[in-house]
Order: sequence, then C-alpha cells, then structure tokens
Amino acid sequence: MKRERRAAPGPLPMLGLLLLGALPGLWTVLLRREAAAQLVPEPRPPAGPPPGRWGPLAGSGQKTFRALLAVPTVAAGQQERGGGGGLAAIGSAPPAAASPVERGIFWSRELEERVPPGFAAEEAAAWLAAARAARVASLERGGCGRSSNRLARLSDGSRACVRYGINPEQIQGEALSYHLAGVLGMQERLPPMALALVEARGRQWEPVQEELRGSHWAEGAVVSLTRWVDNLTAVVAPAPWGAGRRLQPLSAGELNGLSLSQLVELVQWSDLILFDYLTANFDRLVSNLFSLQWDPRVMRRATSNLLRSPDGGLVFMDNEAGLVHGYRLLAMWDPYNEPLLRSLCVFRAGTARRVAELYRRRSAAAELRRRLRAREPLWPRLGFLSERQAELLQARVDFVHRHIAHCRAQAAAL
Repeated sequence: MKRERRAAPGPLPMLGLLLLGALPGLWTVLLRREAAAQLVPEPRPPAGPPPGRWGPLAGSGQKTFRALLAVPTVAAGQQERGGGGGLAAIGSAPPAAASPVERGIFWSRELEERVPPGFAAEEAAAWLAAARAARVASLERGGCGRSSNRLARLSDGSRACVRYGINPEQIQGEALSYHLAGVLGMQERLPPMALALVEARGRQWEPVQEELRGSHWAEGAVVSLTRWVDNLTAVVAPAPWGAGRRLQPLSAGELNGLSLSQLVELVQWSDLILFDYLTANFDRLVSNLFSLQWDPRVMRRATSNLLRSPDGGLVFMDNEAGLVHGYRLLAMWDPYNEPLLRSLCVFRAGTARRVAELYRRRSAAAELRRRLRAREPLWPRLGFLSERQAELLQARVDFVHRHIAHCRAQAAAL
C-alpha cells in the first residue's frame, strides 16, 4: 500500500518558526536598551516662557482661560530666572496638598510669599529722601511718556521721570494714588514718587535752567519725580481678562492646572484690578477694553501703564488718571471698571482686611489724608480730595467690600 506524501510547510508557518527562534536574541537587545536608557537622562522639554510672560504673546494664537488650563506643565527640573531666591519650576503647578486658595476666596500664604517683593518700604523711603535733597543735573526728552515729561539725572547719580501734568489734577491724582496704595498695603507695586516745585533759580533746578526754558514748564508748577527703573518689559493681560469682550470670572475653581508663575502673576493682578476700581483709573486695562470696539486684537497687546521687572514683579506705572481725573469721568469708564472688578473673586487676604477696616470705620479719605500729610511735604500745593470726591472714594470702598462678601458667600455655597 502506498503511503500518503505530506505537503511541505507553507511560507507562513516557516515565518512563525523563524520568529520563535529569534525571540531570545530580540529580548536580549531590548534588555540592553532598557539598561542603557536608565544611564542616559531623557531630553528636557523646550524652555518655557520667560518669567511671568504667560498671557497671549505677539504672534501666537490667543488662548482662552479654559484652554490655558489644559496646557501641560513643564518638567519640574527647570528653574525660573529672577530675583528673590527664585520661584519653583516655570510650568510646575504647586503640589496638590498646597492649594493656591484658602477659605474659598483668599490667595494662600505660601503663594503670596512667592510674589516678588517690589519696592520695599525702607528702600523707597531712602530713595525719596535722596531725591528730595538732590539737584537735577540734566533733563532729557523721551522715555517718560508725554512730550512734556522729562527724564532727569540727579546729582546722586540716580534717575527719575519728571511728570508735568497737562493740568494740576493729573499730578494730584498721581500723588493721591501713590499714597492710597500705601493705605491699602500695596505700595510696593508702585515706584517711589515725590512731588517737586519747579523753581528755575532754586537750588534743586539751578543746573538745568536752560533745559527748563525749553520745556515750557510754568514757574512754580508742581511736578512728580518717579524713580526710574531699568529693564522693565511690557505685560499682556492674562487669559481671564485678555480673552476679549466677554470677561471670564477668576475664582478658586478656575485655578486648577495653572503653573506657579501664572498664579504668582494673578496674585498681583488681583490687587491691580481692585486698586484701579477704587481710583477709577481708566488708563490701564480699562483703556484696552474700551479700544476693543475698533481693535479686536488690542487685548493681545501690551497693557497700558503696566510693566514687569526682571524678577517677575508687576509695576503699576503712571497713575495720574486715578481719583481726581477718573472721578470726573465715572459715567464713561465705570461700564468697564465695574465688570472688571466683578470678574475677580480671589483676593489677597491683607488687601481684603484693609478694605474691611476702611468700610467699618468709614475712614477711607481720612486715612489717605493722614498718610499724605505725614509723607509728602508739598501736598498743600495741590490740595486734597473735595468733599464729593471723598464720598466717592468711600462709596467705592463700600462696593469692593460688598463684592468680597458676595464672593465669600458664593464660595461657602459650593
């Protein structure tokens, strides 16, 4: 009987046998690669944005606040550059146990400690004393805003912006805003400012008599001397306020996923928005919001009169629109200032405490007057708030206090 002949194996079974035979060699290669990977560190991701520059940048698409929350954080090994001992990694969010908000509406103490110190009180006092005693060695055009302003070099080697107001209420607003910031506990965010009397033959101005003639400043005019600060850069509004016409609320629930540097900047913005509401300052973020009606991209550009120092601290510049001038134009600018304040529901605890004290004592104007008289020798030359302006300041303090209470109630209901 004939035996049946078996068919030769097909190509697929043969391929399977070959792979089985190669498995031990492949496994050895993989193990060697894994061991080598443990010896070579993974490449770091590209460097993140410079300290504090986390809003929409020129040339990049504008991010909404919620889109920003979804951005992955940068590896924690990268350290921010800057002063004050340095912040933690640029993109690294605080540990889950360290919430950025306490009691529902206040920035945590740990987060506030990360805010760059700004102009310390002792440093500011020393500069003001030196500036008042110094002579003006030269006056230069440019670098200080309006064409009527000048950059002064003082005899001690320091520099100052000399602001000559179009009318006296602008210099008055600058001085009152600076000292109101002191009442509120946020003066470290404003460069030191002193008043000076223009006297061509006086000791302070005698070296620049010729420059004074070219400036067309009136003899006896009061000007402000503001400390010049080097290496300041422009600031773009962060996403909660830079997203366009519809302001997005900033509350504790909206902070998840933000990096430490973003949170540190928001702490400073919360003070800025509250400050600009109290002073009715329309010449900062409010002016950008106003310009949206003809320039839809304006919120992606630099915020007026707000700069950033190299350590990431915000500098509230040029506050002459505050209080006196701003209070005359409330009907025009409050439709922008008030929604900005309402969009904010996280505050520095110290700022909220001072607002509560001014509310309880009904003492906003009195505290401002007391501080101005104690710290500015030339204040009588400009005078103080009128009775009506003092009432408006207290009313705005009351409004801020009620808004903070509303935010507290909302947080408690969650």
